[in-house]
Amino acid sequence: MATRLDGIKRDLGRLGVTFALAVVTGVIFLKLGAPAPFLMGSLFGVWMVGASLPKLQPHLGVARWFHIPVVLGLGVLIGSTFTTSALAHALNWWPTVVAMILVTIAVTALGYIVLTRGRGYDPMLAFFCAIPGGQAEAIVLARDHVEKDYVVALFHLIRVAFVFLSTPLLLGFVEGTAAVADSNAKLANMPSLLDLPQRELGLFIAMAIGGYLLARVCRLPLPHLFGPVAVSTIAHAAGVVALPRIYEFVMLAQLSIGGAVGARLAQVQFRELVVYLRDATINTVMILSLYFIAALAIAAMTDRGILQMWLAFVPGGLYEVTLLTLIFGFDIAYVAVHHTIRIMLIFISMPVMARSFSHRSRSTTE
Repeated sequence: MATRLDGIKRDLGRLGVTFALAVVTGVIFLKLGAPAPFLMGSLFGVWMVGASLPKLQPHLGVARWFHIPVVLGLGVLIGSTFTTSALAHALNWWPTVVAMILVTIAVTALGYIVLTRGRGYDPMLAFFCAIPGGQAEAIVLARDHVEKDYVVALFHLIRVAFVFLSTPLLLGFVEGTAAVADSNAKLANMPSLLDLPQRELGLFIAMAIGGYLLARVCRLPLPHLFGPVAVSTIAHAAGVVALPRIYEFVMLAQLSIGGAVGARLAQVQFRELVVYLRDATINTVMILSLYFIAALAIAAMTDRGILQMWLAFVPGGLYEVTLLTLIFGFDIAYVAVHHTIRIMLIFISMPVMARSFSHRSRSTTE
């Protein structure tokens, strides 16, 4: 009993140090106008400070018992994007949605082949790195399935950074900067936990815990993630509930995920990271080039402009890209539906593929 309490105290101490660094650097990134400031800020802040001060590294980290509840809530928030209206729009735009799905499968397969055959990556690590989207979800899943989850984080961070560099260049420097500012303002204006009615708060907790328990009974892979997403998706698609994104929880998810990966990165030699940064850059350029070619071809065959097609296809953050769409006067529902379906496709495929790779790995060793 005493040993367990000592362990919890150590975990709480690490959480305190990690979150202190994460919050400070997140605020700095916010002041600088960076996209997803608390996710990227916490990751880079914990990473850089930990790497610079080796004696601090044992005091950094996010315990698994704290990480799991965050994942449960994250699953509910992911499922909440699939509303009745989103499904109705998706039915009207099925040709370009199908095209987007095919392109997503193609770029994932190509990236996987390049990383496994060309760069010698482990198959499961290559799959998580090659997925064009679902940054937070890929990092969460990678933590449970691969040792080098920091490599997955690097690949996705490089991709997101490229999206935020390329999209404003296409749409205009001034408007691009305003979009990032509006994205951060939208985060600040999300409903607070204190503003949420007791019924909605109860539903949020019930879907998180109930989804997990149901997934355990059904023996689904990664029940703490897949269960809440499945229950939340069904409830929102049926119109039974419409939960908002809760400010405090979104912040907590960014700080815990970013801080956990940053703590892992701090323990990795920079010489090793340089190789992965190069691979991540090459993979990102390849992904974005293929998406742009597809958007250009579809725009030529439809009445949608190239910029709107690019926004619908580009694998960036859902909230940030939809805000860019709103600011520049494009059809926000069209863009949001494409991104929602892409993210859901990626999310559903990740645990299935991860389990497949695990079985294949065990069969090979036997």
